[in-house]
Amino acid sequence: MVDSQRGSDERPFEEVFYQTERVPLVAWREFSGAKPAVALMAAVTVLAFVTGLSNLSQPDPVVSGPLAAILPMVETIVRFAGVLFAFPLGLVTVGLQRRKRIAWVAALVLLPGLALLPLVTGNATELPLFVLSVAAIPLLALNRESFAQRIDLSSFQIASLAAIVGVALYGTVGAYGLRGQFLELNGWGDAFYYVVVTVATVGYGDITPVTVEAKLFSLSVILFGTGAFTVAVGALIGPAIESRMAAAFGTMTASELSLLEDHVVVLGYGDVTESFLDRLGDTDVVVVTTNAEAAAQMREEGIEVLTDDPTDEETLRDARLDVATGVAVASADDATNVLAVLAARTVNPDVRIVTVANEETHVAKLDAVGADEIIDLRAIGGRMLGDSVLESSTEANDATE
Repeated sequence: MVDSQRGSDERPFEEVFYQTERVPLVAWREFSGAKPAVALMAAVTVLAFVTGLSNLSQPDPVVSGPLAAILPMVETIVRFAGVLFAFPLGLVTVGLQRRKRIAWVAALVLLPGLALLPLVTGNATELPLFVLSVAAIPLLALNRESFAQRIDLSSFQIASLAAIVGVALYGTVGAYGLRGQFLELNGWGDAFYYVVVTVATVGYGDITPVTVEAKLFSLSVILFGTGAFTVAVGALIGPAIESRMAAAFGTMTASELSLLEDHVVVLGYGDVTESFLDRLGDTDVVVVTTNAEAAAQMREEGIEVLTDDPTDEETLRDARLDVATGVAVASADDATNVLAVLAARTVNPDVRIVTVANEETHVAKLDAVGADEIIDLRAIGGRMLGDSVLESSTEANDATE
């Protein structure tokens, strides 16, 4: 459809992106989408931490639940389980916020175990934790497709993590093998504990080497462990710092991009972009443009911007176009607009795409590549100018008569 064939006042803005054939009584997506799932996981994490603190503060934790007689060391498990679940669940919640698949899998593994805790204690105050944990499982399963992003680690990051694991194995096996040359080191648990406190440079002094061989081994664990940890921190934290610096120049961070859902994606920056964004009002929107100066200005105005190529399919996936409500292609160059429409249609074949045509001769091309609606700027401007002139002439004639 080409909008140049009808009056501009006949096309309400809402008709461009929001079809009103059916009005649902309840917006179920607001309660069953990916964002509610992440919020529910955050609530479960907080409740798990509070429950864990409560159990830690009690001299004798309550263990009167139906599963209390089954588990060994039940009092120790109850005392520490809440806090031990809360920390990995916090990481999982961050991963879910970024739509990571591994976080989704980890959540489905951790939640059933956490839901068993109230069944062990039998404490009525932990019933909300049980209810929320159980409710989060089907909600995450329902939104499986929303958590599909893989963890993209560089070879350097993978090597850094492997080095940490290698040092832990080396230290644990070595300490256990030399256990006769250490004081108070008797088993695998002691060996692992010794490696952790040594690499962390805590050194409580409860386990100490007593031979030259054991001391040299301890020095090697310190050197290898602190070196691997330092390199790993730089490899893993460095990209986050780069992301923050990119945000200062108008680029959205990975966490901000992961939160996008049911939004409008604007591809390109042209003469009509500013007025279009003003018309959007409170609608969630992200602009994809290579214009760094315009991107920085829009970020100052509170508009989310991804400073990248609007014709690149990978960039559009980063902008979460697959879950967008609509796409507006608004570049001042029609060649760019054609490529942007093609890329958008490839990423999301079902999304509604509206594009501007800066030249009337390019309307057919934009229609051919899959635009749902084309706004012919020159035709509309000329028609409005003519209508305005004719209206003024008619009013002048009427006044003369």
